[in-house]
Amino acid sequence: MQAVPGEYLEIDRKNRANQPFHDLTLRPADVRVCDFEDVVVEFDEDRARVEAARCIHCPDPAPCMVACPTHNDIPSAMWLIEKGDYKGASAIYHATSSLPEICGRVCPHEQLCQGSCVLNHQHQPVLTGQLEVYALDWERRNDPYVVEKEKESHFKVAVVGAGPAGMACAHVLLKKGHSVTVFDSKPAPGGLMVYGIPNFKLPKTVIDDKWDDLVKAGAKFSPNTYIGKDKTIDQLFAEGFSAVFLGVGTGIDAKMEIPGEDLPGVYEATDFLIRGNVNAENLPKDKAGKPPLGKRVAVIGGGDTASDCLRTALRLGADEVTCLYRRTENEMPGGKKDRQMAKDEGAKYRFLTQPVQFIAGQDGRLAAVECIEMKLGEPDAKGRRKPVPVEGSNFSIAIDTAIKALGYWPDPIIGKTTPDLETHDWGLITVTDRQTYKTTRPGVFAGGDGVTGPDLVVTAMVAGRKAALAIDEYLAAL
Repeated sequence: MQAVPGEYLEIDRKNRANQPFHDLTLRPADVRVCDFEDVVVEFDEDRARVEAARCIHCPDPAPCMVACPTHNDIPSAMWLIEKGDYKGASAIYHATSSLPEICGRVCPHEQLCQGSCVLNHQHQPVLTGQLEVYALDWERRNDPYVVEKEKESHFKVAVVGAGPAGMACAHVLLKKGHSVTVFDSKPAPGGLMVYGIPNFKLPKTVIDDKWDDLVKAGAKFSPNTYIGKDKTIDQLFAEGFSAVFLGVGTGIDAKMEIPGEDLPGVYEATDFLIRGNVNAENLPKDKAGKPPLGKRVAVIGGGDTASDCLRTALRLGADEVTCLYRRTENEMPGGKKDRQMAKDEGAKYRFLTQPVQFIAGQDGRLAAVECIEMKLGEPDAKGRRKPVPVEGSNFSIAIDTAIKALGYWPDPIIGKTTPDLETHDWGLITVTDRQTYKTTRPGVFAGGDGVTGPDLVVTAMVAGRKAALAIDEYLAAL
């Protein structure tokens, strides 16, 4: 339900649609590549209100609302921002999202709300993501959000994984009055938002502030606790937890299975991004120290993680940074916006190129990568054209560092150490439905990438919220 539907009848949609469009302002590429600070220049108040006034307020259900996984009431938020009521706009986002200031920064808006804006047909979409960021940042500075509890309960819930699914689940459970302890294998909360997404896309202070909201509401944190190794699900129940939520993500880097993969100088994306982006005090003990790169870096893969690795390598001082991808740019799964920023910052791309082995130099470290040229064959079952090697086209590229950004697999350890918990596809946790996120083990719920495979921050967050509501109902029945 839109907040002020009566006033919408008076607006001039044609005039709004024809207002001049000004895209996001980015810090100059030659400046931003020298640091890890936020790339996007934040809106000032005038810019925010003018941009929000471009919304033409489509009749319910607005396409942007439908496309948003949280179904945020975006038109009403735009109206309130236009009128200068940033606290009111923030309240709209909080009603359906546990991480609005984060989703506003990292969601692929061009594929979701902005991509569905009707202005795309003849104009440019409203910059809904950055307006969400503006409202939430204004609130943080001027009238901070407080998690208000609806009731008090005597139940304890264990949340395993402090990423977007776990934080969202904890947020809703705290509102419901339950005691929540979040367990994570890393020293700091945040999951992939801290240990995967670089600071130039998502400043760590944003996550710190959001976690502080949960702490003020009573959340407890158990760092460096690897559930399945240090402690089992059965032990959590024995310690008095009445329910468990598993928001463990998919943190195992995919392998290439080619010769030389274990050479010094060959990194997995997770290891590289953690060591390159995370503050020293939050680094796991085995990730201490910036990764030595040399001058020439190759990143293998075509997703958003590959873009993050390219841009991180440039900021760490590499002279030549090249992405090797076995298909063409048209088939790349990563976002075009991040890829263009990587290009602007100096990254190069070499398409239809498949590494087949890593080659050591006389010192035993990586010195080159042997590749083979590819061509696109017939489409596969999903419609993507399959890359086919071109016989006899092998060639080598001299490099000092290779970073494998090939995707992620689930960690099977929780399935192996938890009786009656069903898993599938190498360790993904089976849930009975996508509304309650119940697993096959009574009292255990799961959501996020550990259920779906690698996906978006926002979809993991939505799963955590839905699971929390189901946990609340489960506890009420005990």
